[in-house]
Amino acid sequence: MHDSRHTRVLSGMRPTGRLHLGHYHGVLKNWVRLQQEHDCFFFVADWHALTTAYDEREIIGQSIWDLVIDWLACGVNPSLANIFIQSRVIEHAELHLLLSMIAPLGWLERVPTYKDQQQNLRNKDLLTYGFLGYPVLQSADILIYQASAVPVGEDQVSHVEITRELARRFNYLFGREPDFEEKAAAAARRMGKKISRLYAELRRKYQEQGDHEALGEARALIEAQQNITVDERERLLGYLEGTGRTILPEPQALLTGASRMPGLDGRKMSKSYGNMISLRDEPRVVEQKIRTMPTDPARVRRTDPGEPTKCPVWDFHRLYSGQETQDWVLSGCRSAGIGCLNCKQPIIEAVKAELEPIRERARAFEDDPQAVRRIVADGCEKAHSVARETMREVRAAVGLDYR
Repeated sequence: MHDSRHTRVLSGMRPTGRLHLGHYHGVLKNWVRLQQEHDCFFFVADWHALTTAYDEREIIGQSIWDLVIDWLACGVNPSLANIFIQSRVIEHAELHLLLSMIAPLGWLERVPTYKDQQQNLRNKDLLTYGFLGYPVLQSADILIYQASAVPVGEDQVSHVEITRELARRFNYLFGREPDFEEKAAAAARRMGKKISRLYAELRRKYQEQGDHEALGEARALIEAQQNITVDERERLLGYLEGTGRTILPEPQALLTGASRMPGLDGRKMSKSYGNMISLRDEPRVVEQKIRTMPTDPARVRRTDPGEPTKCPVWDFHRLYSGQETQDWVLSGCRSAGIGCLNCKQPIIEAVKAELEPIRERARAFEDDPQAVRRIVADGCEKAHSVARETMREVRAAVGLDYR
């Protein structure tokens, strides 16, 4: 099921329009790094977009392709990562439905973003079944690929936690086959007499004495066996730990130390705040946006000294400028030796230089929409083959594989 050389990583993004520098520094630079080291699945979360924007379907349709083009332009590489659309892999919906049968309502109501988004999006009717259940859909997105790691910021760790809880609950309810112990004993015998005896001894030490060293040794012993199947390995691990067979492995949150990209007004960069620089903004637009950025209110006149740390432009310097330029800004602003436009010029140049190759690559993909559609079709095909395999096991566990 897993590529033994890699951890499988899954991440997605809602299609809500063209991406901006906040997405680039907060998510995409990290994706480009992760694809070099891991088996990555990156998906367009179009069903998730419908949980809050079910009345804006035209925007979602166009945004899907804008989103994929921006990913490709930023360096997400289809020969290293699988890029696909959530709704084209129908198994997400099937696993979501089955998980919803066992998801306690209380778990969903206590997800922090449930209350937060109801407060922040008061103009929308979010008292819907889909909005309450979106953490279950998110869990299905992760578990269907048996992902080991999900890159998230600290504010999203609770979503990975609910996925872990649902996986644990599913495994507890459905991982114990009627003849589980007999199957585990048969799997142990296939390892050979000597290994089987050692496994039994380590299992006894862990279960009777709580010896965690014995647990680690037994796990390593099972992983090293070449002559047992994936199912047998899962059974032996479950029997060792006193649970059942693990059908849906629990993912880990992969905390990302992404740079916080400030908006033009000092708040978080966001389309809803109108304070963003888009990845495909033309140089003159970038220049205009940065030149009109608000600055330290204390600097009413050019001759007034200011305090850079109270100015949104300083946040950009911390991200884009070297130590020498930062020192020049600190001393020049505090002594009124430089004006606000002087201070902004290095940022204008740095952002234009960063966006130029992204814009060029995006233009090439805009000119060849068929290539973009082929990349997505290939990604959907690969995602579908993994998802289909997981659902075969899930259906059997739940008892839906009628013969």
